[in-house]
Amino acid sequence: MQITRREFSLGAGALALTGAGVLVGFAVADGPTPALAQNPSLAELMQPGPLGDMSLGDEKAPVTIIEYASMTCPHCAHFHETTYPELKTKYIDTGKVRFIFREFPLDQLAAAGFMLARCSGKDKYFPMIETLFQKQREWVVQRPLAPLMTISKQAGMSEQGFNECLKNQQVLDGIEEVRQRGTKFGVQSTPTFFINGKIYRGALTMAEMEKELAPYLKA
Repeated sequence: MQITRREFSLGAGALALTGAGVLVGFAVADGPTPALAQNPSLAELMQPGPLGDMSLGDEKAPVTIIEYASMTCPHCAHFHETTYPELKTKYIDTGKVRFIFREFPLDQLAAAGFMLARCSGKDKYFPMIETLFQKQREWVVQRPLAPLMTISKQAGMSEQGFNECLKNQQVLDGIEEVRQRGTKFGVQSTPTFFINGKIYRGALTMAEMEKELAPYLKA
């Protein structure tokens, strides 16, 4: 899959956002899959994209978890509804884990969700991500424009800001670069996690997550 710079519309059938004049240069096209990097170095993995990394927790924490997710992915939503709250309380908020969230949109609508989260600002980015996951069934629908706008307005974004955000090619290009680099690191599906550089695929349960964290957190 490759995202090219073409207009898309979100509406009936095509998931296009043209109803309010919202246009974004985004399209998904089949193409050759880039060669996967063999065990990317931690330095490569930790290099942020052009928009900067969105992270929580102590930068000096003994464990760094990087999650690659898609906003329309039900498994990602399940992780954020079940495992993530406890992970945040027990490990991120206590300085044991630094959590980095990276965009890996699997479709046009996921990219739109990420764009709106980015446009919300750093302070509102994670609350917006969590709200979009919680309300995934409301906006991952045939006509997503209205529910997405409602969610965005609740987060403090004006209708004008909403429309301008979804036209912002710079934001979209930054998200696309993160997705392309993730593919080179071996990300093929979502969610995919890197725990101190080691790759794990699928929505990990809290028990599975703690099993992987334990060796790094021994006193």
